[in-house]
Amino acid sequence: MLANTQGIENVHPPVTQDQKPVLSLQGISKSFPGVKALSEVSLELYPGEVTALVGENGAGKSTIVKVLTGIYQPEEGEIAISGVPVTFPTAQDAGKAGVTAIHQETVLFDELSVAENIFIGHAPKTRFGLIDKKEMRQRARDLLDRIGASIDPSVLLKELGIANKHLVAIARALSIDARIVIMDEPTASLSHKEIEETYELVERLKAEGKAILFISHKFDEIFRIADRYTVFRDGQMVGAGKIRDVSEPDLVRLMVGRSVDQVFPDRKPNRGPEVLRVVGYSHPTEFEDIGFSLRKGEILGFYGLVGAGRSEFMQALFGITRPSKGAIRIDNEIAVIRSPSEAIRHGIVYVPEDRGKQGAIKGLPIFQNVSLPSLKNTSKNGFLRLAEEFRLTRDYTQRLDLRAAALDQDIGELSGGNQQKVIIAKWLATQPRVIILDEPTKGIDIGSKAAVHEFMAELAAQGLAVVMVSSEIPEVLGMSDRVIVMREGRIAAEFEGDDLTPERLVRAAAGISEVAQ
Repeated sequence: MLANTQGIENVHPPVTQDQKPVLSLQGISKSFPGVKALSEVSLELYPGEVTALVGENGAGKSTIVKVLTGIYQPEEGEIAISGVPVTFPTAQDAGKAGVTAIHQETVLFDELSVAENIFIGHAPKTRFGLIDKKEMRQRARDLLDRIGASIDPSVLLKELGIANKHLVAIARALSIDARIVIMDEPTASLSHKEIEETYELVERLKAEGKAILFISHKFDEIFRIADRYTVFRDGQMVGAGKIRDVSEPDLVRLMVGRSVDQVFPDRKPNRGPEVLRVVGYSHPTEFEDIGFSLRKGEILGFYGLVGAGRSEFMQALFGITRPSKGAIRIDNEIAVIRSPSEAIRHGIVYVPEDRGKQGAIKGLPIFQNVSLPSLKNTSKNGFLRLAEEFRLTRDYTQRLDLRAAALDQDIGELSGGNQQKVIIAKWLATQPRVIILDEPTKGIDIGSKAAVHEFMAELAAQGLAVVMVSSEIPEVLGMSDRVIVMREGRIAAEFEGDDLTPERLVRAAAGISEVAQ
């Protein structure tokens, strides 16, 4: 990881009036069946500067990234690099032109080494045309040193954590000597320390003259590192300028076309009888002695730093992994859960943090993703009833304000926020009694966050028991009736009412005693 991050200030170089963009897009349009993803959008990126691309899910951000990286070709408009018009028929052409992207979910290969991941597709060769592994490892070491990453180029990628995988992705981007670096939600899965290190890396790239397109839903992040901003809404560019000339409310109004003042719904908890009780749940390596109760109509928050064991515990509760000891009681009766199907049968469902790998089945349409756990309700005599599948999907996706061209659209074509809505709809269609939401608003925009929060409040009001895992303190405070803080696989504290404050959450998560504050 990067070193010497303490005390780094957010210093932006002055923006000169005569500076010309290294990349410019004019009048870019792109359509898909039933939807116009981009409509005559413009975008400019400048050398040595960060341009923040802001917009709600479905605004066109992912589509413009795919246009820039040669995955999609626009139907109209012009792309120019240093004033010269270019086309990117393939991703390789974009790479040769110096455009590279670092995605939120790193597109790397676990069974290959770090060096192989960095140079895949353009590895150095011997005079006999074979891959020069020694030279490849040395070049990889040089690139990793350049970004301050102490990673062995020879280790398999699967042995690294999320943060180090991101550094490998960055080294891979630099291996093609990119002039334009696209960073798509690069800090979404990182700890506070790792986020600070990412900011330092961005400053290094700026100092090297890279033009950076930075996509983020975190406003504190945008105002800290961006020099310029561009806002997309409904496939159109609706605003652009220098970040110092805009405020957070201004950006929100541009993003959603309205003011979003009340992020969290005004709700009065109406807790009913106990639905779930967990006693002494333990795992050999992930968590130990977890116990709590959950009532009907309650939203119970789980907070903790990265590595606290929250997600691992939730996966055990849903039957994905098995605990070494402990018990679950549902309505005061022992329930044995050894698989997700048994959890669903007992009325417990889980919306995972990693929606791409664990939540959605890409390649299948929306309606099949939603109806999959509820096939007994949409089939008769062993035959699926298509009309019932569509009815079920329509009922639940409309409640979540899903934005899609049609219910038979591939879920992989949706934005991250809309994929999240499909996954929530899928589990709600099973009519559960307990729903576990693991980072439910991770990587989605402020408008979609508000919709998810409203719906969570509605579910609790209808009597559903909700468990919410979140790393965002405002979300934990704004949505939870009670909060359990985990640290190093154990419950560190529990708060509610007036005791529920940001300071107490952070102290408990970090292991700082009340006396030593």
